[in-house]
Amino acid sequence: MALHFELVSPEKLVFSGEVEQVDVPGAEGDFGVLEGHAPLVSTIRPGILTVHGANGEHKIVVLGGFAEVSAQGLTVLADVAEAIEDIDRAVVAKQIEEMEKRIEKMEPGSELDKAITRLDHFKEVDRHLTGTAMH
Repeated sequence: MALHFELVSPEKLVFSGEVEQVDVPGAEGDFGVLEGHAPLVSTIRPGILTVHGANGEHKIVVLGGFAEVSAQGLTVLADVAEAIEDIDRAVVAKQIEEMEKRIEKMEPGSELDKAITRLDHFKEVDRHLTGTAMH
């Protein structure tokens, strides 16, 4: 049995088709979705979404959004979604630098905590990009 998966960004339909499994970077932790998964709605944190299909494994950088699992399959609405090999590491590095500057000026509290968590997610994406570039 196959899972129907659609990945949509504001610019385009990134992917639509049948896959074996999708690993999603959920806000509360990574989760895998197979055919027959229980219904679920989750926010997505910046990270690497992995699609497992007949043609192997494909990694896609997502920078936030939502995932919905229903009887029809998995739909991911991503703020940004690009194949890992198409991401410009300089853009991610600049985003990290800007976030670090904003954090330096923030007062302690829940907003600072959220900003640090988001920065950590971007740094995780950067580590994946660095690791991929080195292979």
